[in-house]
Amino acid sequence: MKLEQLYNSLKELAEKLGITVSELSFKNTGIKVKSGLCKVKGQQMLIVDKHKSIYSKVDILASLLSDFTLDDVYIVPAVRDVLDKHKAKIKKAVEVDDNIQKKD
Repeated sequence: MKLEQLYNSLKELAEKLGITVSELSFKNTGIKVKSGLCKVKGQQMLIVDKHKSIYSKVDILASLLSDFTLDDVYIVPAVRDVLDKHKAKIKKAVEVDDNIQKKD
């Protein structure tokens, strides 16, 4: 699956979960802003810097969506594979952090 297709599939999945994905330019804000999830007037929104590479946008969306329980949602196998890989990557990072904290 091409990155553009993957990104669009992840956006569609976010919409199914009630998350509005919005791409905005952060260049002229005058403050340091990062892409991420927020709540605006009770609506969950994922705001993504439109100047990020497609790879970064996929990474942002996949990282967010991998935290959700998606067992009851149909997801294209290629997309589910990406989400599973992100979940495993996050789990490994947490385990490494836990091990570091135990040593301290």
